[in-house]
Amino acid sequence: MSAFPYFGVERRGAPVTAFARISEQEILIKSGIYEPDFVIVLDESLLSGVDVLLGLRENGSILINTSRDPAELPFDSGHKKYTVDATEIAVKHGLGSPTAPIVNTSILGAFARISPIVSLDSVIRAIRDVVPRRIEENIRATRDAFENVRGAQDGH
Repeated sequence: MSAFPYFGVERRGAPVTAFARISEQEILIKSGIYEPDFVIVLDESLLSGVDVLLGLRENGSILINTSRDPAELPFDSGHKKYTVDATEIAVKHGLGSPTAPIVNTSILGAFARISPIVSLDSVIRAIRDVVPRRIEENIRATRDAFENVRGAQDGH
């Protein structure tokens, strides 16, 4: 796996783009991803200011942290649309605070649901190996998000 962030304006709260390449073979490319298979949006407010579908491959998937149903998303495209309320799940499991929830493990659980690349078991193993504290709460949030993904195309 190869992953790195891309920062534009460096200020707290500014949108950040991050890339991850996942492969069983050695990854030699060290640049941004311009035609992703998946887009994950951690903050629904970005939908009004950022073209989150830019470059997303045809039949690619977008996963958005929102309480809304995929059919309510502000764009109509040939992409697979999924939503999960990672914020509510994080708060429910005590990850962060209600005003600053930490949604990363919830989103990873949802991604495991929509992607053939990452399994729920692999995410849970990674949490056990890497997360320094609140391990069980993170695992519960991951499972909760996995079970609560909504998808417009596949009936989740």
